[in-house]
Parts: sequence; structure tokens; C-alpha cells
Amino acid sequence: MNFFVKQSERDTLFSLLKLSGPIVLANILQTAYQLIDTFWLGRLGANAVAAVSLSFPVLFLVISLGIGLTIGGSIMVSQYKGMDNQRMIDYSSAQTVLVLFFTSFLLALVGYFTSEPLMRVIGAKDDVFEGAVDYFKVSSIGFIFLFLFFVFQSLMRGIGNVVVPTYVVFSTVVLNLFLDPLFIYGWWFIPPMGISGAAMASVITQALSAIMGILILSSGRYGIKLHWKDFNFNYRWFKELIRIGLPSSIEMSTRALGLTMLITLVTGFGSMVVASYGIGARILSFVIIPALGLSAATTTLVGQYIGANRINKAHEVGTLSSKVAFYSLTAIGALLFIFARPLTAFFVPGETQVINNGAMFIKVMAPSFGLLGIQMVINGVFNGAGFTLASLLVSILSLWIIRFPLAYLLSHNTMLSYDGIWWAFPISNIIAAAFAVLWFRRGDWKRRKRVSVNV
Repeated sequence: MNFFVKQSERDTLFSLLKLSGPIVLANILQTAYQLIDTFWLGRLGANAVAAVSLSFPVLFLVISLGIGLTIGGSIMVSQYKGMDNQRMIDYSSAQTVLVLFFTSFLLALVGYFTSEPLMRVIGAKDDVFEGAVDYFKVSSIGFIFLFLFFVFQSLMRGIGNVVVPTYVVFSTVVLNLFLDPLFIYGWWFIPPMGISGAAMASVITQALSAIMGILILSSGRYGIKLHWKDFNFNYRWFKELIRIGLPSSIEMSTRALGLTMLITLVTGFGSMVVASYGIGARILSFVIIPALGLSAATTTLVGQYIGANRINKAHEVGTLSSKVAFYSLTAIGALLFIFARPLTAFFVPGETQVINNGAMFIKVMAPSFGLLGIQMVINGVFNGAGFTLASLLVSILSLWIIRFPLAYLLSHNTMLSYDGIWWAFPISNIIAAAFAVLWFRRGDWKRRKRVSVNV
């Protein structure tokens, strides 16, 4: 893969950056939810951060079971956009909303009523168990709203409208900035809720974002129009969604389950190490936002080019996106390596051991961020082409064949101890990126069939 941009590729690069920019901003704002929670909860102590850190991977696991379906809906919409088929864009949007509403409702029930055994399974100690359960229960209530907003965001991205969702995210994150301390510490008639207060603030803002998203889709003013007549279950369309979206759902679930399994390793070293892992994972989620944005933009553009049967342009998008991801994330990794300690101290001031461990985690991961970016945008190419199985296999290789076994071996059978968990991250990034590049160059994704359901 040539890592220099040719003159003839600059128009494509401009389109890619124009589309990915608002997505990156929206992802930064969404990640701010977690960072704001970590900031305010850090003032309650390391145990509060550890409790949320335990809950987060399990929350991500439950959410991921449905989020892959939103990706499937987005891919279908983007390909119909490339075909210039407005009727199927509207119909696919309605069907995606319908399926995800019922999926989120079921997951909300499961999450709420299984919160205690889930926290026990991942090894929550007595000093953080109650806080982790409270945070998970309240967060589960918000699954319905969160999923509906994700549907809105994914569908709008599928047609290339990335600005409107950014406005919605911005307004709700600003609100969350004020609601977090209000519900955590209490004020006037609102009692202090501690850890569960952070989750309550997020649920309220998620509800508002979901309502705004559905209203925007119903208005028909921004490229998609929801019609009530389309909210009748269509088995043929659902089968196509499962064909495309199920591998994405499994991929995200395996990623989330991988994080959860790593948490089970981390908990064996005590709450201080859990807090360090939580802070490092939060910063990692913030750092890879440019890659997430480029990956989403790549999925949209590749999907539209595949729909229009312009395969060479789809290949060009994938190549350029990989270059941008590699250079930008490598630069960010270098900055984080330098400023790892003050960044960690910002979240848990005065917690010397947590700061030292968290800074070490960041320094070990940082040099491989560029390779992680390549892996993610190539997965975006595969998704846009409807070859979601490839993304799933790359993720399984990274997380389950390499990262988790290596983390266990290094942390339990070497002198590295818990530092061995940190080292498993860059090693898995290197191998997975090499595998993804080879598969991309092989070109299997170019021969995938386009969506074909009509009404």
C-alpha cells in the first residue's frame, strides 16, 4: 500500500475528509459522555471510577448485540443511495427503526434484571460491586433511547448527511455537562445519587437525542422520510438486514466481550489496577475517534460507490482512508506518549498508584495507534461492500486469537504482571493490521453482491 497521495486522488481525499470531519466531531462529543462521567466520578475516588470501569465493557457488550444491525441498515441505505433509489432509502430506514426498537426493548429488560449476576461474573469486588450494579441498572433503562439515536445517526450517515446528527449530539453533550454534577452531587430538590447519578444524566440526554432524531427522520427534510405504512414487519427485508448486519453485530459483540474478558484479568490485580485500566481505556476510546470517523466515512462512500457499481473508486477510498488514519493516529500516539502522566492525573488527582499504572498503559499502547487506525478503516471498506464477515474475522483475530490469550500469558506467566495486559494491545494491533491490509489487497470484497430487496 503506497502511503503517498497522488494528484488524481485529491478530489476523493477531499470528499473523504469532508464526510469524516463531522463524524469525528460527533464521535468526540459522544465520547465526552464517558469522559465527563470519569471526570466527576474521579472526585468521588478510585472506587467510583473502578465501578464504572467494570460496568462499561458489559454495557458495551449488551449494546453491541443491536448496534451491528444499525450498521447493516446504514450499509443498505448507502447502497440504495448509490442506486438513486429514494423509495428503498425511506423503506429501509423505517424497517431499521422498527427492528431496533424491539431489539433495544428486549436488551433493556435483560440488562436491568441481570445486572447483579453480570457484575459477579466479571469479578466485581465488594468495594465496587454496589456502585457497578447501580450504574449498570440505570444505564440499561436508556438502551431504548440510545439505540434509537444510533439508528438515526447511522441512517443519516448512510446517505452522507453527517452534519445534522452532530448538532444533535452537541446539544445533548452540553446538557450532560451540567446534569452530571447535578445528579451525582445533588442540588435543591434533586438528592445526591453518586455513581447512579452519572448514569441518570446520560439516560435523560439520550432520551432527548432519540426524540430529536426520530422527529428529524419523520420530517423528510434531510434526505430520509419515515412513512407509517412502512412500519410493518417484512421478512425478506429483515433477512437481508441479518445477512449484512449480523456479522457486524457479532463483530462488535466480540470486541465488547473481549474488553469484558480483559476486565476479568484486570480485576484479579485489585481495584487500583482496574481504575488504571478504566482511565487508559477511556483515553484509548477518545484517541481512536479519528479512525472511527474515517471508518464510518469509508463505509458510506464505499457503499455508495458499490451501489453505483464504481469499484475502482471504492478501492481508492479505502487506500486514501488508510493513509490518513495511519499518519493522524501515529501523530496522536506520539503526543499521548509524551503527556501520558499528566493526562492520567487529570482524571484521578492524588491517586499516585493509579496515575503511574494508567500512564504506563497509555505509553505501551500509543506507538501502535496508527496500525489500529489502518485496521479500522479497512474494516470500513469491508462493511461498505457488504462483506461484514471479513470485519468479524479481523476482529476475532485481533481480540480472541491474539490479545486475550497473550494478555493472560504475559500477566500470569512472566515478571510483567499486570503490565503484560498492556503489552497485549500493541502486539495484537500490529498483527491484525497486517492481516487486514493483505485481505484488502486480495480484493475479495470487490466481488460482493449489492443489496437487492425491493417493495
